[in-house]
Amino acid sequence: MAQETLYERLGGHDGIRVVVDDFYDRLLADDDIGPFFQGADLEKLRATQTDFLCEAAGGPETYDAEPVREAHIDVPFTPDHIQRAVELLHRSLDEFDVPDDDADAVVSAVAEYESDLLASPDDER
Repeated sequence: MAQETLYERLGGHDGIRVVVDDFYDRLLADDDIGPFFQGADLEKLRATQTDFLCEAAGGPETYDAEPVREAHIDVPFTPDHIQRAVELLHRSLDEFDVPDDDADAVVSAVAEYESDLLASPDDER
């Protein structure tokens, strides 16, 4: 019998969406990160983040949104903001009893984009 994929262990699209919704609730409630989302289309963000994590976890969904760098180029994130978001993501994964190894795999998929998240319009490509 084939081994379950990370996508399957996370509960597929619906399981990942529940974690993403919890994660965004935590981001929005955070004093330092929440203001970045003022005026944002939160449903679109939740949907694209879900697709991103589904694809990263081996699911059939594809992340077809704007490239991460371009989507965040005008957002003045700092390394501290990224670290805080990672902490909140871990809390969301823990809330749904995602095993540590699987949680680390999810966070690693997001962490691959740290330089894109921290890019600014003044950065050279």
